[in-house]
Formats: sequence, C-alpha cells, structure tokens
Amino acid sequence: MGPLEHIRVLDLTHARAGPTAVRLLADWGAHVIKIEAPPDPSGAGRAVTGARRGPDEQNLHRNKQGLTLNLKHPEGHAVFMRLAEDADVVVENFKAEVKHRLKVDYESVKGVNPNIIYASISGFGQDGPYSDRAGVDQIVQGMSGLMSITGQPGTGPWRVGIAISDTSAGMFLGQGILLALLHRERTGEGQWVHTSLLEAMMSKLDFQGARYTMSGEVPEQQGNDHPYSTPMGTFRSADGLVNLAAPSQRLWERFCGALDASELFDKPEYKKRGERVKRKVQLNQDINAVTQQFTTADLVSKLNAAGVPCGPINDIGQAFEDEQVKFLRMAKAAPHSQLGDLNLIRSPINMSAFRQPDTFDTAAPDPGQDSVAVLRQFGYDDAQIEALKTSGVI
Repeated sequence: MGPLEHIRVLDLTHARAGPTAVRLLADWGAHVIKIEAPPDPSGAGRAVTGARRGPDEQNLHRNKQGLTLNLKHPEGHAVFMRLAEDADVVVENFKAEVKHRLKVDYESVKGVNPNIIYASISGFGQDGPYSDRAGVDQIVQGMSGLMSITGQPGTGPWRVGIAISDTSAGMFLGQGILLALLHRERTGEGQWVHTSLLEAMMSKLDFQGARYTMSGEVPEQQGNDHPYSTPMGTFRSADGLVNLAAPSQRLWERFCGALDASELFDKPEYKKRGERVKRKVQLNQDINAVTQQFTTADLVSKLNAAGVPCGPINDIGQAFEDEQVKFLRMAKAAPHSQLGDLNLIRSPINMSAFRQPDTFDTAAPDPGQDSVAVLRQFGYDDAQIEALKTSGVI
C-alpha cells in the first residue's frame, strides 16, 4: 500500500538513470511492469549494471514485475500498445531514433492513450547538437565541469565516486513524473516529461554554477575545504581524519572552547571571520596541530557536545554499520525466490501517512519472470499467450 498504488507504469528503461526514476515510483506503491527484450542466447545486450541477480540490478529493479517483449515484432508492438492503453506512465531512455523506429515514442503512445504521462531520459537532451550522442555518467561528469572542481588543487580532474549524473537525472525525472501526475489529476491532461544527464548535472552545480552565471567566476578545485567557509573541511586526528565545520563566529568560539585551544582563539589574525578566510592555509595548519592531539572519537564527542558539527570519515561498510544509519534502517530485505532475502537500500523519503514497509514487496524479477501473469492482467487468455511464446514475441 502506498500513495502511488493506483498508478500503472510501463518501464522500458535500461542502464541506471531511467531505472532510478522508476524505482521511486515502485517503492511507493506504483504497479511497475519492467519490459525488456527476450534474452539473446548469445548473451549480447547484457546490462551495463551487471547480472540481474547482482547487487546493482537488484537494487535498481526491486518491486517490479518482469515482462519480456520483442518490440521489433509487429505482434510485440501490438501487445505494448494494448498495455499502454491502460497505463498511466511510460518511462524510457532510448535514443530518439530508436524509439521512433520502434514506434514507442510519445506521439505513438499518445495516439492510443491521450492521457499518458510519457517520461524520457537522454544523455544530452531530446534535441540540439548533441541529442544523437550516447551519454554515460563519466562523460557527462567531465562535460558539465563537475570533474574540474573535484579533488585536490593541482591534481587534475577527478571523477565523483558514484554515478551522480545518472542518479541525479533519475531523481529529477521521478519528480517530473509526479508533477505531471498532479497536473493530470487537476486537468485530465497527459504530457511528455523529459530531462537528461547533462541538464541534471548543470543544475546540480548549484552555487558553483551560479558563481559563473552571475559573475563570470570559474570555480576551481578546493580539495576537502569548502570554497567559501572556513574552517570547514577535513582535519587530522591522532588516529585518522575527521570532518568538522566551525565557520561562524559562534561556532569558532565553541570549537576553540571545546578543545581548550585558547592559543588559537587568542591569535589576533583569527579574531574575525573574514581574517580567518584570508588565512585559510595557515589556519588549517594551526587547527591540525590542535586536532591531532585528540582521537577521532574524542573530537566527534567533544565538538558535537559543544554544538560544532563533526563526524568521522567512514568507508561504505562503516557507514552502514553506523548506529544512526542502523536506527534509520537504510537497508532492508527484499525476498527472492532463489537467493532468499536480499538486503537492499530503501527510499530515503519518509511520510507520516505511509510508513516505510519492513521489507520490499519483491526482489528484482528475472527477465520475463512475470510475462504470463502480466498478460493475464491485461485480458490475454492462455491460447493467446502460448501463441505469443511460439512466435518469439515473449
């Protein structure tokens, strides 16, 4: 049960960006049918996100039903259009020429369902000079300027450690679908919603991008330091590193007080915030001389008790074992018929009217796992389904 339980979604997406958008809908109750081509016996076309029973595909496609459908076959196309007549949302991330060749583009689907919400993700946009290019996360990280501001100064560009343009585009498209559904509830009108990896990343640049659009300033690498605020970054402890933030006058006073750093607080050149910003390099060195006298645990305890944000720098395993993360239950089970319960990462959205379920409804389906059940839901009888199997449509 969820706020989207009345919504039926046809999922034509592959890779990561499109499935991220659909996952938002599936996690909150939408009836999602993942449509993909029947498996190629040669193994060609294997997902870039790995094997279906691997962690990436399982995390992307939980809470969906699986239908294989050969859209290149006339009968396969007819089946898709029959499903589209009763769908609320179609989500795809084909190249423009592919979806038009398959006749599953917006205008084609709108012809059988004028109220459809048709949602698309591309690498660079639905039109424009780069619209026919294939787009992948790392290419867009570079083109958007993100890699130029990531990493330590002078070290050259660095890739962000997650597929941030894929996941960001998916999140934005999911929001767009919800906006379109709200609009349809009020007006009865369907529409085409689309975004791209490049648009998502240009938006994600946020204040760094606005520094250029407003004043022509081109931001540069700052490493682990904040571009404006000081001190805010990574500092040494006796047994490792911590992140801390004490940029305001009040936080600076609390920071120095919590660590008995009177010699730091009393320095005339550090008395005012603006002066501390000008002397960031020397200030960071002086702070390190203080913080490395304490363990990471002591710094986290003392500074947070004083109201100064401070935290450890965890690896992924340490993050999931953190007591707050465990309290939030960010990982929960998805039942799989062959693999048992799989721990996957839950939606970060919390709603007072719809509590987070204790488990996912299902793990990701194997390709075509639910083909028969899905077709029966749309009125196909056993003889028709068998004929579709025989002709290689499903």
